[in-house]
Amino acid sequence: MKEVQQKGCYSSNPTLYVSVDCIIFGFNEGEISLLLLKRNFAPAMGEWSLMGGFVQKDESVDEAAKRVLTELTGLENVYMEQVGTFGAVDRDPGERVISVAYYALININEYNRELVQNHNAYWINIHKLPSLIFDHPKMVNNARELMKQKASIEPIGFNLLPRLFTLSQLQSLYEAIYGEPIDKRNFRKRVADMGFIEKTDKIDKTGSKRGAALYQFNSRAYHKDPKFKL
Repeated sequence: MKEVQQKGCYSSNPTLYVSVDCIIFGFNEGEISLLLLKRNFAPAMGEWSLMGGFVQKDESVDEAAKRVLTELTGLENVYMEQVGTFGAVDRDPGERVISVAYYALININEYNRELVQNHNAYWINIHKLPSLIFDHPKMVNNARELMKQKASIEPIGFNLLPRLFTLSQLQSLYEAIYGEPIDKRNFRKRVADMGFIEKTDKIDKTGSKRGAALYQFNSRAYHKDPKFKL
């Protein structure tokens, strides 16, 4: 029998706001960067924050996070993962707000720059972050740890690269994610053992006259044999 929906059953309990916050990572000039807003609204007007928004009545929390990301960057089908829920009583001076944080990985050259400018948002090097409002620093730190753990066992890092990349770019990316240098010989040996990192016939000549071979990630080949360790 179909259960009849009964409204007002929880009216004796407090009504709280639920929001999402997006920790948006990009990779630029050998460093991880974070997309931050210079807030032009209260509370904390003029201060730095993550991009966020409130969950609407007709959407799930995941849908809200995807909507917020698209509204800021113009991108859809972006790699996102939930970081956790942040619900300290006094975390937001405006109202009692419970926030669900997500991190996203995007190619820093493929977003809608006009949208980002309209939101007063800027890419900032992860090592030069300004003071962030509320509990946003904790969200960022938790997201970085999750990204580091996941990147070591799944090929999520390729979401930060262009479709074609050099091995030097790939190594630089993982050094930025892990925060430590990687031995070049061992790294290239591991890459050579992976059948889903394919060498193309194209050459990148931006760094030298001789140029460097360009590679690509083959997701179909990876899913046939999903073994990953970089």
